[in-house]
Amino acid sequence: MGAVTLNVGDLDAMTAYYRDGIGLQVLSADGPRVVLGRGTRPVVVLEHSPELKHASPHSAGLFHTAILFDSEAALAAAVYSVAQRHPATFTGSSDHLVSKAFYFDDPEGNGVELYWDRDRSEWSWVHGSIEMSTLYLDPNAFLNENLTEEGLAGPGLGDAAVGHVHLSVGDVESAREFYVDRLGFESTIEMPGSALFVSAGGYHHHMAMNVWNSRGAGRRQRTLGLGRIDIVVPGSDDLGALTERMTHHGIPTRDDGQTLEFDDPWANLITVTTAS
Repeated sequence: MGAVTLNVGDLDAMTAYYRDGIGLQVLSADGPRVVLGRGTRPVVVLEHSPELKHASPHSAGLFHTAILFDSEAALAAAVYSVAQRHPATFTGSSDHLVSKAFYFDDPEGNGVELYWDRDRSEWSWVHGSIEMSTLYLDPNAFLNENLTEEGLAGPGLGDAAVGHVHLSVGDVESAREFYVDRLGFESTIEMPGSALFVSAGGYHHHMAMNVWNSRGAGRRQRTLGLGRIDIVVPGSDDLGALTERMTHHGIPTRDDGQTLEFDDPWANLITVTTAS
């Protein structure tokens, strides 16, 4: 997964949350556009769009952006930093067997997950589905066990990337048809009529779609919140194959030879590029 672009009303406040709270670095700031990430890897792109309004709470769109950290110490540093600077934004924490996750809402209500993966050797697959759960994870105990002196000093430890993107959609069946049958992800967990988790390369999930708040939602209007989801494929052959597949299924695309753009059934904009 590449960066997630958000349309934001207050660029300064949102930049401060992702920079000072979560600990992402400002990679570029060009007028109304701020790119934040770690090293050279963009994670969140903020597009200043003060003319836009908030979406209805039951519309399709972003459920959360999940930022993956490479160690429990790095995750603890980020969680501690957000808890210190923006304590009211914490919404929960869970042990999902494959990962440990902490959930927040940013200042404009966009869901954020901060998480760390257990080693793949510890994951369990049963009949092609990944075993995940939602077990209680004590945030204070986690911080006591993993927060280091370096983490206390600031949240910028280790590497961070978009691990997965979770969407609110109108119905799971249409999501499966689009993201599995057409886009080409593999299903890893199916909760009929409720949620779908999909991935590439045997990951637990790169994307998920649920109807928990949005059952029956139609196509989105342009609002504050999710602006674009970036997906990165290994090479030009993969991009070409995807282009042919989308054309075969009659999905309108915009293709300049290096970037492929299209909308999902709820008008969520997806951009696919190659790793090079």
